[in-house]
Amino acid sequence: MSLTEGDAAPDFTMPATGGRTVKLADYAGKPFLLYFYPKADTTGCTKEACAFQEALPQLGHLGLNVIGVSRDPMKALEKFAEKYGLTFPLASDDGAVTEAYGTWVEKSMYGRKYMGIERATFLVGADGKIGKIWRKVSVSGHATDVLKAAQALG
Repeated sequence: MSLTEGDAAPDFTMPATGGRTVKLADYAGKPFLLYFYPKADTTGCTKEACAFQEALPQLGHLGLNVIGVSRDPMKALEKFAEKYGLTFPLASDDGAVTEAYGTWVEKSMYGRKYMGIERATFLVGADGKIGKIWRKVSVSGHATDVLKAAQALG
């Protein structure tokens, strides 16, 4: 199943950094950003996380919460968050959420095919519906694009 803009955000409950648990129900009536990244503490994922951390004041001003999602174990996520001072929750998915959002995909590197997380971002409105989807995200300038879209949603 492929999600499209206007669809209801699929439900989720995941453990997250800082001893938190993130649940869709906790964001009822609030807009939020759910971004999926392949692996904590790799070059692209670090750049993306730091860009979102930098944009947090502006995103927060819009009332937007940010949640990063990967299939990394909690220990790796805690280290990643601590190393780069990431204050938003990084959630550890057991596979259900990446499947529900269609971000668990076949990838190819050097001719070898494998399953992995597609870098993607979902902007969910206060109504719980997906307002904007970015797939196959290019890290450079992505946080700025997201901020512009969030401002447009109002």
